[in-house]
Parts: sequence; C-alpha cells; structure tokens
Amino acid sequence: MKALAFDTSNYTTSAAWFDGNKGENSGRLLDVKLGELGLRQSEALFSHVKRLPDIIAALGEIGDIAAVGASEKPRETEDSYMPCFLAGVCSAKTAAFALGVPYFGFSHQQGHIAAAAWSAGRLDLLEREHLAWHLSGGTTELLYVRPEGVAVRCEIIGGTDDVSAGQLIDRAGQALGLQFPSGRELDALSKAANVKDLYKPKINGTHFSLSGVEHKMHALIDSGASKENAAYFTLASMIWTVGRVTENAKKVYGDLPVLFSGGVASNSLLRELTPEGIFAEPRFSTDNAMGTAILTYRSIAENG
Repeated sequence: MKALAFDTSNYTTSAAWFDGNKGENSGRLLDVKLGELGLRQSEALFSHVKRLPDIIAALGEIGDIAAVGASEKPRETEDSYMPCFLAGVCSAKTAAFALGVPYFGFSHQQGHIAAAAWSAGRLDLLEREHLAWHLSGGTTELLYVRPEGVAVRCEIIGGTDDVSAGQLIDRAGQALGLQFPSGRELDALSKAANVKDLYKPKINGTHFSLSGVEHKMHALIDSGASKENAAYFTLASMIWTVGRVTENAKKVYGDLPVLFSGGVASNSLLRELTPEGIFAEPRFSTDNAMGTAILTYRSIAENG
C-alpha cells in the first residue's frame, strides 16, 4: 500500500510516494533567468503544469496506490493561498478520481515538517510538541508545533519582520553574480572564506529584522570584499540570529526539540554551527512532496 502526493511550490515541482517505511521523491527547480529573483505566480503555475508529467514519469512504476494527497496552500490557515499549488492539487484530485481512491490535502508547511522529521529519523516529533524553523525563500518563521490528527498544528511564535532568510541569501547571490536560487553556491563560497566576520542585528524576543544584515552585506561587497568573505558574512549573520532567537523561545516554551525545515535548512554552515538542531537530509529540507506523501499515508493508515 502506497500514498502518492504532489507539491508544486513557488520554485519546485515535486511528486513522491511513501509506503509507511520508505519512499521516493522526484523534484526539479523551476527555471529562473540569470539575474532575476524569482517568478510571477502565473509563470510558476504554467511551468508546473508543463513539468508534472515528466516528474511523475521519473518516479517509475509506483503500483498499489491507496490514496493521493497534495499541498494545497502555504500554511494551514483559512487565508493562506498561492495559485501555484493548484497545479499539484488538480493533478492529485484527478489521479485520485481515476484510481478510485481518497484524496487528502495538507499545507506546504505541514509537509515540510513531516519530511524533515522522517528524514532525520524523528517521525515521533509528529506526536509531540516541538519547535520548528521554516527557513525558505518566502518564509522565515519559528513555529510552536503540536500534534493534530495525522498531521500537526503550527503556531507562528517568531521570525523575521521583513527580509526572509532565503531572500537575504538570494539577494547576496544576485549582488555576487550567482544563479537564482543562490543557496548552494553561497554555501560553497563560504567554506573558502578567510575573514569570518558577522553582524548581529537587533532582536526583540523571538522577532527580528534581516534588512540590517542585507545593508551591511551590500556595504561589504561594495568595499571590495571577496565573494567568499561576503558569503560567509551573510550566512553567519543569519545563523547567529536564528540561534539567539531559538534560545529566547526556549526560555518561554521550555527545552523542546528544534527541527529545521525549508530550503535554507540544507545549508551546511547552519548545520555546522547548530549542533543541537534536528536536520533532515538536504534533499528533504528543500521543497519536496515526501512530507505530504507521509501525511497522506498516515491518513489511510488511521482510517484502516
């Protein structure tokens, strides 16, 4: 018995299956022209629709599909909406109808947490309270996570008030002439830095601003700093901020496990400087459909 799921986020087309123990994810970033910082929703939606057949074909013969799921929106709130998710939802509902199996919908954020927890060998986190960072191009949120049915309920308790971690990284990448998204290249450059400076922005409890880091980053690049040193400065400043905010949250919520999800969570410097964090394999930190497949499987397992 397997669950099939789709996730069509703003930058990645993905599909996955899960059988209760193992699974497979097929995904590919959407194409963004060099020098640009993203896609309009209409462009992303069109790209997903064109790419989904190849993404599904890459999974090979799946067989024995008992349910189909999809990421329907960014978060599990009523006002959360993003058109690009319609591509995955329509494909999932069509597949479910054709196969005569049930359909289940979840949020992109719930999928991120499920995929990260499973990949880290901590699927038990779906059954207990914990803290989770969702660090991506559009989201930099600290979440208080509680079990809710087969999935989780995420309460935003902190995060950035302006620039997201992913935006900061991509804007640094643009300034350095890197391809979008810039996380992987910036991470690689940071390893060769010979000046390891950082900037500590103002933090208000569990809320913070990264616009100051962005300003300092641009000033550093304009001063003639090497790409390697600018990359390290950008990442280390963001990582220091995340660490300090996590400490502040634990003073309020207790010493809970801290799970890291989202594309930025695949960064190797973040992992190195956050040894107490719970991290997934990088491919299950970035946008993927595996988490939604896991939650879909849990839905059919619970209902017999």
